[in-house]
Amino acid sequence: MGKLQLETMVLGMVGTNCYLLMNRETKELLIVDPADGAEYISKKIHTLGAEPTAILLTHGHFDHIGAAGALAQKYGIPVCILRQEKELLEDARLNASLMMAGRSVTVMADRLLEDGERLELAGFQIRVIHTPGHTSGGACYYLEEEKVLFSGDTLFCCSVGRCDLPTGSMGQLHDSIHKKLFVLPEDTQVYPGHGEMTSIRYEKRYNPY
Repeated sequence: MGKLQLETMVLGMVGTNCYLLMNRETKELLIVDPADGAEYISKKIHTLGAEPTAILLTHGHFDHIGAAGALAQKYGIPVCILRQEKELLEDARLNASLMMAGRSVTVMADRLLEDGERLELAGFQIRVIHTPGHTSGGACYYLEEEKVLFSGDTLFCCSVGRCDLPTGSMGQLHDSIHKKLFVLPEDTQVYPGHGEMTSIRYEKRYNPY
C-alpha cells in the first residue's frame, strides 16, 4: 500500500470496523467510521504518533458514528459525510440508535461531500462514491493509488448490507454494487464496515447477492 499504513479496530455492540489510515511519510491520519470507544481510539492514535486530520463516515447509522463527536472535538477535526446522509446522521429515529441501542446517538457533520468528489486528505487522493441502498446517502471511499476501497455497509465479504432500515432499498443496493463498485479494478482490496477484508475480484465471483 505504499505510504498507507492501515490499522483496523473492531468496536461497539455489533462489531463495527473502524479504520485508521496513516500516511507513513507525514504521520497524518484519517479515521473511518469511529464506531465507539473514543478513548481507545485515541490511545491507538497516540501509539502511532499520528496527527488526525479528518473523520470520514460511510453512513450515519449509530454503530458507525458513536465516537465521532468526541474525537472531532478532541482533535479539532471535521466530520465528513455524503450530503444525502445529513438528515439520517442527525436523527436518532432514522439512524437506528433509539431502536437498536436504546439511546440517542447523533452527530453534526462539518463537511458535506458530493458524489464523485475527489478529496485530498492526509496526503491521500480519495474519491467519494455514492452507493445508496443500505441507506440513501451511503458512500464508499476509494483510494485508487493504494488500490483500496472502504465500503461501509454496502459490500461485505460474500454478503451485502441490510436494506430493511429507514431509507434502505435492495434495488438501489444492487445497482450501487454492480454499477459503481464492480467496475473498479478487480485487484482493489475492499475493507467493509463489518467482517473480513475481501476484494472486488473475489466478490464478483463468489458473492451470492
